[in-house]
This record gives sequence, structure tokens and C-alpha cells, in this order.
Amino acid sequence: MKTVYTCFCTDVIHEGHLNIIREAQKLGEVTVGVLADEASVRYNRFPVISLEERISLVRGIPGVAHVVVQNDIMYHEVFEKLHPDYIVHGDNWSLPSMQAIRKNILQLIERYGGQLVEIPYTYSEQIQRIDRQITAKLAMPELRRGRLKKLLNMVPIVKTIEVHSGLTGLIAEKTVVANGEAIDQFDAMWISSLCDSTEKGKPDIELVDMTSRFRTIEDVMEVTTKPIIFDGDTGGLAEHFVYTVRSLERMGVSAVIIEDKKGLKKNSLFGTEVEQTQAGIEEFSEKIRMGKKAQLSDDFMIIARIESLILEKGMEDALNRARAFVDAGADGIMIHSRKKDPGEILTFCDRFRETDRTTPLVVVPSSFNSVTEDELASHGVNICIYANQLLRAAFPAMENAAKSILIHHRAQEIDSELMPIKQIITLIDEL
Repeated sequence: MKTVYTCFCTDVIHEGHLNIIREAQKLGEVTVGVLADEASVRYNRFPVISLEERISLVRGIPGVAHVVVQNDIMYHEVFEKLHPDYIVHGDNWSLPSMQAIRKNILQLIERYGGQLVEIPYTYSEQIQRIDRQITAKLAMPELRRGRLKKLLNMVPIVKTIEVHSGLTGLIAEKTVVANGEAIDQFDAMWISSLCDSTEKGKPDIELVDMTSRFRTIEDVMEVTTKPIIFDGDTGGLAEHFVYTVRSLERMGVSAVIIEDKKGLKKNSLFGTEVEQTQAGIEEFSEKIRMGKKAQLSDDFMIIARIESLILEKGMEDALNRARAFVDAGADGIMIHSRKKDPGEILTFCDRFRETDRTTPLVVVPSSFNSVTEDELASHGVNICIYANQLLRAAFPAMENAAKSILIHHRAQEIDSELMPIKQIITLIDEL
């Protein structure tokens, strides 16, 4: 009997999946692969139910002879272990990520033999409704909040991009790339104090109040599902910070990062060029303790940002603070540097990992941007935040458009450099 293989990366079985199974049965004995969590978050979206539940779901479909776990979105392991006579897949290959999968399958068929059978993709109002329901469920605060902690156990490094509006949130949510056989997307979003202030035309000195910054969170949350890490600046007074923690937790934010400085906040990239005061270890530890005591769920994370390297206080001061803040209850440590060479950051990570193998480490490679995610992960980094790139990309593009219109007294000359508005609005889902 011929062997037939198809793979599902779904949390709900609908008529489209059942149609694929029916067509696959006509060809032979059907094995269904269930895509592993680690592969799903790189290719599709965060699973709503566990891998075990998804396996059970597929196992219950009539006509499925075997269920296996597919660990990678590409099909190398499938062909090497199963040698299927047929690969059955929907004909929905329009996206670059899907085209990369199709190319991989055809290359493996050429090597191992077999045949790709493409089934017309099923489009219906019911399927669209199911898809909207899954997206809505992923966006619910109680489910979104715990997603960051789960990601830390699923991926080598949590790729996080700055967002400052609903539109930039959609870019972070929907940007998926295919590079050879690698398919990738961002795991989480960073709501930055710097970018939030700059977007509003205000200086980055904690001038924009929390009420306004919470509105940014709501704008992003309304149209996205990925977990959010919030830039809490210094956290303000400890007595105020406890309310910030409660508010963020209630909204569904996954983590807040607060820095160990006090007084009027100045951006860290100024370093010692401006007067900046670092809080005492015990003073900042107490703020962490009060924040942890205030939170209601185990999902929410308070991450301590250490400014010792920025302020040229030295490696030992940074390490002493990191250990103290972890002892005070911090769920993670962010270490920052304004040097272009990543050596200082990597040394800190190596030294920290000598005595602490589990506390998540966070870095923001803005100045030391030559370092790769793989390099960071090899030194024990768990979260990489690209903290301001979307804002910095937008400003020169907008300024260039404005100058062109002023110079030419019309918009024709700049039009070729602009994205069609129709393409932009396709990012926005209709209810």
C-alpha cells in the first residue's frame, strides 16, 4: 500500500483539513505530521493548545493511520524517516514562506522519489470565522500574558522588535521571511519609552505619563497577538510602581523592564555625558520586591535593567547588582552598553552564567549591532530586543517624502518610493 504524508499546524480541525484527509486516503495509508511548537512560532503563530492536545485532535480524524511530530517546517526528516510515496498539501503557496516549503519538498522528491499532490485550498466563511476566533483568543490578556515565559522554553532566543502604534504592531505581527530554507518571524514586541515619547514629539525624560503610554499598549493589543515587553523607565516611586505592575498585568503585558537609575531620566545612550544617578542596590531591590508582591499571577515578569556599564561603574558593580536583583525577585536581567564592540556585554553574560544558569538575560544590541542572535544565544542571552529600528527607519523616509514634495511642488517624483496605500491596508484585518 502506498504511503501518504501531510502536515497540520492547526489548533482546530475544519472542513479544509478534512478535505485534505479525504483526498489523501484515495492515494494510500495516511500519516499526518503535527508541527512542533518550536517550528510553529517561527512559521505560523503561537499554538492555542498544547502539542499533546493537537496530536490527540488529529488522531481522532477518521482515515488517519499514523500521527507523528514534525520538528521542522522543512521536510528533510520526513523524507529520511518515512520515505512517503505522496506528499499532500493545499495549493496555497502564494506567500514567500510557503514557496520556500514547496521548493524544499520538490528538491527532496528529486532526491528520494515520490510525488507532490496539491489539493485546492478550501475557502469558506466558516473557515474565516474559525481563523478570526483563534486570533481573538490569542489576543486575550490572560493568554497573551504568559506567552513570553513559554517562549523562553521554546526558542533559542526571543526575537523582539520595537513597536509604537497599531500599524507598527501589525508589521511586527505579520512580517515573515524566507531565507533559503529558514523561515522566521518576530516572537515579541517592545514598547519603548524612547520611541513612545519621540512618536509624540516629546523628550525621553518620562514626560509622557503612564496613562498615555497605556493607550499605546491598547492600540497595539487591539490588532496583534504577540507578547509585549514594556519599557518602564525607572519605574518611578516604588509606591507608584506597584500600581503600574497591576495595570500592565491586567492589560495582558508579559513583562516590564525597569532600570536602576533615579531622578530625572536621561537616555542611556548619553552615558556619562549628562548627569545620571544610579539607584542604590538596596533601594532598587526594594522596588523589585514591592512590584513582585503586588502582582497577582505567576505569568508576569519584572526584569531589572542594569546601567553600570553605561555609567562606567565597572563589570563587578554590574555583576553584584545582577545577583542582588535576582535575590530580590527579579525574573530577568537586562544588561546594557553603548560600546560598538559587543565584548563587554558578552563578558558580562559569561560571568553571570558562571553562577546563574537559569535567570533570563536580555540585551538590546543598538550600539553593538554587529553581534548576531546566534552569538548572543551562545553566551546565554534569552531575549534580544531591537529597540528603535522601526522608528529610525520611518523618520528619514517621511522626511525624504516631505522634501521631495516641497522641491517639486507635487507628489509624482516621490511616488515610486512609496508603498501603495492598498498594500498598507491589506495589513489590517476586517472583523
